[in-house]
Amino acid sequence: MSAKDEITLDFGRAERIGLEEAIYCAGKSAQQIDAILDAAAERGARFLLTRLDAEKLDALPGHHRRALDYCPVSRTAFFGEARPVEGPPAVAVVAAGTSDVPVAREALRTLHYQGRGATLVADVGVAGLWRLTQRVEEIRAHAVVIVAAGMDAALPSVVGGLVAGPIIAVPTSVGYGVSAGGHTALNSVLASCAPGITVVNIDNGYGAACAALRLLYAAERLAGRAER
Repeated sequence: MSAKDEITLDFGRAERIGLEEAIYCAGKSAQQIDAILDAAAERGARFLLTRLDAEKLDALPGHHRRALDYCPVSRTAFFGEARPVEGPPAVAVVAAGTSDVPVAREALRTLHYQGRGATLVADVGVAGLWRLTQRVEEIRAHAVVIVAAGMDAALPSVVGGLVAGPIIAVPTSVGYGVSAGGHTALNSVLASCAPGITVVNIDNGYGAACAALRLLYAAERLAGRAER
């Protein structure tokens, strides 16, 4: 059986839900990723690739490597052009610490791929609360806020008490010992006293961006109906 026989791509997903299929590269071989990109090229399709490490990137044929817009920090790649960004940034992506930036950048790159402007607000964790208060008005200017935080993940609750719009919390695996690979952060945001916070899985910047996209699409559909 060839790598091509192991894949079935969902080219109609964007028409159904407004979000194109993304290729999760962790667990896939370079041969499988190569077959996926071949199939996309045959149809003139584009893809967002997530969790693509440098070793697998280097193992791809040269023509595919050259066709990818790769970000080593977020381990994401664009196969094909990202949609052009129109209008001011609608999403603020807030990272508690610099160590949370890879997850935040995964969210940023997912939004950029879909043509959505986003602003990164990094290193504003609660250990130095003045850093957040200096930028809170900037954060409030966005329709949706994604907050990536590890350790005790206090930041989403604090932001949830300061910002009126939707808050999407991304617990990260950053932290020592009892942080338990992000499980402490996950439990913390699930138990948040700030009402209405949405929570995605540990380190899932991609999923947080997709949640933000669904919110934006829903708001635009409602606005379109109101205009009619």
